[in-house]
Amino acid sequence: MKKMLRYILIGSIVLSCILGFVFPNHHPHFWWQKIPVFDVFFGFIGCIVIIIISKWLGHQWLMKKEDYYD
Repeated sequence: MKKMLRYILIGSIVLSCILGFVFPNHHPHFWWQKIPVFDVFFGFIGCIVIIIISKWLGHQWLMKKEDYYD
């Protein structure tokens, strides 16, 4: 089950990259929108950054030490 989910996620990333080249942005507003599949990589990196920051924030601020009530 884990392996199948991994293949589905990798396949969706590859499909998004292929579709980014097949259907380019015809009316870019900014220079970075002219780069093919920039949105895919920007979203992927953004998700990774959100996960890392939220884990750090959880460990630094939300979690208490094991001997908190002692």
